[in-house]
Amino acid sequence: MIAKATVQFNLRQRVVLAVVPRIVWALLSLVGRTWRFEVIAEEGVDPCLMGERSGQFICCFWHQCVLPCTVYFRFSRAVILISQSFDGELITRILKLFGFGAVRGSSSRGGREGLLGLKRVLDHGGTAIFTADGPRGPIYRAKMGPIKLAHLTGARVGAFHLEPERAWTMSSWDRFLVPKPFTRIVVSWANWTYVPTDLTESQLEEKRAELDAAIERARLRALAHLGKAAE
Repeated sequence: MIAKATVQFNLRQRVVLAVVPRIVWALLSLVGRTWRFEVIAEEGVDPCLMGERSGQFICCFWHQCVLPCTVYFRFSRAVILISQSFDGELITRILKLFGFGAVRGSSSRGGREGLLGLKRVLDHGGTAIFTADGPRGPIYRAKMGPIKLAHLTGARVGAFHLEPERAWTMSSWDRFLVPKPFTRIVVSWANWTYVPTDLTESQLEEKRAELDAAIERARLRALAHLGKAAE
C-alpha cells in the first residue's frame, strides 16, 4: 500500500524524486548485503517481522536507525507512517523499492488521516511501523501516534532498536546512523506495550511513557551488547 501525497513539487524536486530513490536503493542493497545481523531480546519476547508478514501489530523504533531497519525488515511488507513533505515523498519512493507500504501523515500534518490509514492496514491483518520520535524529534521521545492507533485497534505495540557496531553518526537532530560496510548490527527487542481500548487521556500518556522506556531499553541493551557506552 502506497498512499499518494497531495503536495505539489517543483521541477528540481521532481527530478530528484525520479533519480535519487533508485540510486539509494542500489547502494543500500549492495552495502546491506555485507551487514551481519544479530538478534537479542528481553525475556519472553518473540522477535517478529523477519522474512514474512507476521500479523496485526504495531512496531516502533527511533528515527536514527532507519537505514538498517530498511534492510533488515525488507521482506516484512509492513506499512509505515511518513510525513506529507518532499522528504517524506523521497523516503516513500525508496521504501516502495524495498517492498514497504506507506501511509502519509505525521504529528503535524495529516495526523488523523494517517492514523485512519494505518487502522485500515491493521484491520486487514497487516503490520504498521512508526519512527516513534520522527520526523523532527525531540530525540528519544515517542509521539502519541502509536499509542492512539493501539487504543483504536487493540493491537499490541512492539519496541526495537538496531545498533551498528561501526557506523557514521550524522550531525542531525536524530544522530542518524549510517552503518559501515561489513559491520555487525544488533537487533534488540523489548517487551510489548499493551493499550486497552477503554483508557483515559492521562492513562494514554502513561502508555506513551511506557513505550518510550521500552524503545530506550532496547537501544541501551544493544549498546551494552556491543560494549559501547550509552550516550
